[in-house]
Amino acid sequence: MARMNRPAPVEVTYKNMRFLITHNPTNATLNKFIEELKCGVTTIVRVCEATYDTALVEKEGTHVLDWPFDDGAPPSNQIVDDWLSLVKIKFREEPGCCIAVHCVAGLGRRRGVFNSKQLLYLEKYRPKMWLRFKDSNGHRNNCCIQ
Repeated sequence: MARMNRPAPVEVTYKNMRFLITHNPTNATLNKFIEELKCGVTTIVRVCEATYDTALVEKEGTHVLDWPFDDGAPPSNQIVDDWLSLVKIKFREEPGCCIAVHCVAGLGRRRGVFNSKQLLYLEKYRPKMWLRFKDSNGHRNNCCIQ
C-alpha cells in the first residue's frame, strides 16, 4: 500500500484566535500527531470518521470533539452552530489556546486543490456571529466567524 503524502499542519492566527489545520492521524501516526499538538492545542475538532483512538490524545489534556460530515461537502447548520459556539467560548475563556481541526486528508490545504461544493458554500455563506475584540489601543474590532 502506497504511503499518503500528508501535508504539514498549518497554523492560522487572527487576533487572539489560533487554529491548527492538520492531517487525519491513524493509531500508527498518533505519537507524531500528539507532538504537533503541543503548540497550545486544547481542543481537536474531528470532522471525519474516526481513524484513531482518542484516549492517548485526551490523556495529554486535549479534548476531541467528533463533528463528522461527508468528505468534500459543507457542514450541516448544526455543526456550524456548534463551531461558532466553541470558538466564542474557547477564545474568551482560554486566551492563547489553539483549536485543531482535521478532515480526512487535508487536501484543501494544498496549493491548486479546490473543492467546488465547499467553495460555493463559502461564497453564499452569511455570517451568523461576530466576535468583538479590543486591540492593543482599546479599540473594538469585529471578526466574522465562518
